[in-house]
Order: sequence, then structure tokens, then C-alpha cells
Amino acid sequence: MTISAEPIIYGLIFIAVLVLVEGLYLTVFGKSISLNNKVNRRLDLLEKGAGREQVLEQLRKEMTQHLKSQSIPLYSILASKAQKANIAFTPPQIIMIMIGLSFVAFIGLTVGTGTAAPIRVGVALAMGIGGVYIWINNKAKKRTSMIEEQLPDAVELMVRSLRVGHPFSSAVGIVSKEVADPLGSEMGVISDEAAYGRDMGESLKAMAERMDMQDLRFLAVAVTIQQQSGGNLAEILDGLSKVIRARFKLFRRVKAITAEAKWSGMFLSVFPLLALVGINVIQPNYYDEVKETAVFIPACLVVAAFLAVNVFVMRTLVNIKV
Repeated sequence: MTISAEPIIYGLIFIAVLVLVEGLYLTVFGKSISLNNKVNRRLDLLEKGAGREQVLEQLRKEMTQHLKSQSIPLYSILASKAQKANIAFTPPQIIMIMIGLSFVAFIGLTVGTGTAAPIRVGVALAMGIGGVYIWINNKAKKRTSMIEEQLPDAVELMVRSLRVGHPFSSAVGIVSKEVADPLGSEMGVISDEAAYGRDMGESLKAMAERMDMQDLRFLAVAVTIQQQSGGNLAEILDGLSKVIRARFKLFRRVKAITAEAKWSGMFLSVFPLLALVGINVIQPNYYDEVKETAVFIPACLVVAAFLAVNVFVMRTLVNIKV
């Protein structure tokens, strides 16, 4: 029995691509870009001596650069997720990183495998583009979930500030100093924009649309209505914080209930691919007798179609909106 190491090499090269892009990101921007940093990035930049206007300009550029670059070929599939993840790399830099990682993957495939050159090129491009996409997608999910978790506490902090007599702009400024990233820097940008004359409701609405979060839309609508019609903003935000916290608890409960179904669907989707890799590793010549037949390619396409349908159906069954 011969064992082929090529599938293992493919996996190791792909993991190396993911590690390289994360390492490059932290190397360029330092620990201040990390989402779990206790001091938010805006305050970190201010402490390093940058002016308030300069920091605001830099953060606003990072927050809007990806959606403005959706017309770039192939980049449109990444734009919305890169915006939610607030990737500090510019779109051209991300494209260059994809090309560079594809080249690194091609070198690794050339050294470690004996696959034909066209296949190496295709696999290398898939690894470079797919690795960056997976990295950005994970960043976006993590950042969105952290904002959802921080928002109720931030709104309650606004309520306490309003009740002791602070104006709403000062309450937002307090949140920007007391709350860690990612929400701290977002609120800091809103506070700075208000200081330079932008309407607070418009800033909150722009943030909600950029992040595509329903709870942030509730906050923006509440502030806008209060500005136009008056009322006790502290009481409105207090009720809103309770609603957001209740929605968050319900979402966590639904997530816990559907966890088994999600892992079952993931296992059913990944197991056939793992089995295929295992067969090729343990017995590389397993399909030699049938791969030259006329039905081999159509059968592979049918199996691939069933796998795609399986992934779609399983995701639909457990994707419960709260």
C-alpha cells in the first residue's frame, strides 16, 4: 500500500497562507489592530501623538474604503465583508496580498508536489484568494459578534451619563473612552464627527448601514426621533438597551439549541471530502480502473452537485433569524 503525501501538503500550504496573512496584518499595524485589545485603536493612535483630525481622517478612510471599491474586478465579493471587518489594508493592498500569497502557494506546490503546472497555478490562485476570503470572513464575523455583545453595555453607559446631566454627544464620547474595540473606535469616530458639525443621528445611521446591524439601526432611529420630536432620551435608550439585551440572549439561546444541528450539517458536508482525501492518501490508485470510463466525469459532477445542495439545505435549516 502506497501513501500519497500530496493532499497533506495541500492542506499545510493552505494553513500557511492563512498564518501568513494574519502575521502580515499584525506586523504592519501592530497589536492596536487586534479586536481584543483593551485600549481601543483610536485612543492608541491619539496617545502616540497623532492629532484628533488626523486620527479621524484615517479611521474614516478605513471604514469606507472597501465599499467605495466594489467596482474593482473580483474585489466586489470581498467588499462588504472587508467593510464589516474594518480591514485596515486598502483594496489594492489586499489584491496584492492575494497575488503574493498565490505566488507563495505556487512555490510550495512546485517544491512539494509533482502536479502539472496548470493545476498548480489554479490551486495556488484558489489558495491565495480563498485564504484571504476566509481570513476576512472570520474577521467580519468576530467583529460583528463583539459589537453585538458590547452594544447593550454601551447603551446603558449612555443612559447613566444622560441621567447625571451630560448631553448625548458627551455620553457618546464617554463610551468611546471606556469601551474597548471594536465599538470604542466606532463611537469615537461618531463623537469626533459630531464635534466637527455632523449630525449625530446621521453618523449613527451611517454606522448601522455600514455594519448592517439591526440593533444599531434601532439606536440610530431612537436618537433621530428624539432629536426631531423631543422626549426623555435616557428613558428611550434604557428601554432600547433592555430590548437589545433580550434579543442578544434570545440569539444565544437559539444558537445553543441549533448547535448540534449545525455541527451535524458541517460533518455531513465535510465528511465526503475528508473521505476522498483519505482514499487518495491511503490508496492513490484507487480510482485508476474507473476514471477513464465515460461516466466517471458525469458521476463526479453529480456528486459535487449533491454536496452543494446538501450544504445549501443544511445552512437553510439552521439559519434562524432573531
